[in-house]
Amino acid sequence: MLPALFCNAQRSLPVPPHRGRPRPRRALKAVEAAPGPGCAEGRVLAMIFDRLKRFSVVLEGAEGDAAVAFSPGQAVSGRVVLELAAAARLGALRLRAMGAARVHWTESRSAGSSTAYTQSYSDQVEFLSHRDTLLAPPDNGEATVLQAGRHEFPFTFQLPETLATSFEGKHGSVRYWVKAKLHRPWSTVKKVKKEFTVIEPIDINTPVLLAPQAGAKEKLARAWYCNRGQVSVTAKIDRKGYTPGEVIPIFAEIDNCTNRVVVPKAAIIQTQTFIARGTKKQKKSVVTSIVGDSIAAGKREVWHGRALKIPPVGPSILQCRIIQVEYSLKVCVDIPGTSKLLLELPLVIGTIPLHPFGSRTSSVSSQYSVNLDWLSTIPEQLEAPPEYSAVVSSPEAEQSLAPPCRSELGGILEGPFFAYIQEFRFRPPPLYSEIDPNPPSDNIRPRCMTC
Repeated sequence: MLPALFCNAQRSLPVPPHRGRPRPRRALKAVEAAPGPGCAEGRVLAMIFDRLKRFSVVLEGAEGDAAVAFSPGQAVSGRVVLELAAAARLGALRLRAMGAARVHWTESRSAGSSTAYTQSYSDQVEFLSHRDTLLAPPDNGEATVLQAGRHEFPFTFQLPETLATSFEGKHGSVRYWVKAKLHRPWSTVKKVKKEFTVIEPIDINTPVLLAPQAGAKEKLARAWYCNRGQVSVTAKIDRKGYTPGEVIPIFAEIDNCTNRVVVPKAAIIQTQTFIARGTKKQKKSVVTSIVGDSIAAGKREVWHGRALKIPPVGPSILQCRIIQVEYSLKVCVDIPGTSKLLLELPLVIGTIPLHPFGSRTSSVSSQYSVNLDWLSTIPEQLEAPPEYSAVVSSPEAEQSLAPPCRSELGGILEGPFFAYIQEFRFRPPPLYSEIDPNPPSDNIRPRCMTC
């Protein structure tokens, strides 16, 4: 069959010999593209070469090449676009939507004084798998002929109700994409892929995330087995849940009972945890930090709501089996000659901001046994925090918190590096009024927002 395919083409377009070397691909393509009279198979090849001008996947809501984001349970709609310069025969057009979390890393092990080996850890969790045939071949097995011009093939599918937020890390990722495959006679399969973002909604307007966080720690400063005194720190924040762009007011008291100068600091720490085969791999990084004034020996420093702004970062990932992203607020004191004093308070970075109703002026320190009498009042929150999408899609997201160098990934992660969630829109919080339309009855004890 193959010799007959090029019967007339070889006679009409002779190719000079190449001294035993394989014929160049350019010359071979010229032979195939110039069929002689009466060679039907050659005409088939001519129809499919250089006829496909455009082959792409377009998702509704996307502007240009910008990434589009969806929520779990939402319908994803789009179309596969084919643009032909001339009529062409096509086999089938198939679509597949996928979503999965993957982790991979290696560790060096020693099996003796002179033996070493590398242990590899990998795991995968599939969240989404959808298949569809947009253009099926006829029952007789013949190819479908499409005329020149633009052809669109719409598709839609439903996302599951439970999905992990899109994420890119050093040892793993959570990705979602749509892939289209175009089957053509006498040609390789043409593929095109379009990635999209999924954001798991995290509403910080829940009792758990509205609960204040507080703690206290102390440490003895020692040098050469001599006691140099004690450093203690007490800190509190008004709630556990925040959204990017908000300011965390830190209330803290640092007592320096040593004979040395100490320096207090506060930072938001991101902890990425990757799990495979019962083994964990963690990567910690500083999201943002502040440095307080030096505290002289025998002195005390008080922070009356020291501001720490949350930069554009991805939300917490807490429900994925193999990848977790957690945040914490760490208040530490640098003590010369000894290790640091660290106090850690848990944080959850959400996507739905605090509803701007009610006042949060009531003290929450009474819920804790820690002596925080000097924190009896929390300042009035005069305005609602910014929308999640307004903060995360800002240009500064590309500049702050630079992700790890791409060379460190070792070819594991192929897609665009996803350090921040961009171009995502959540519905705004519901409207509110100063007067509650459903006031509580007299026999029900009202509760404050932080209860």
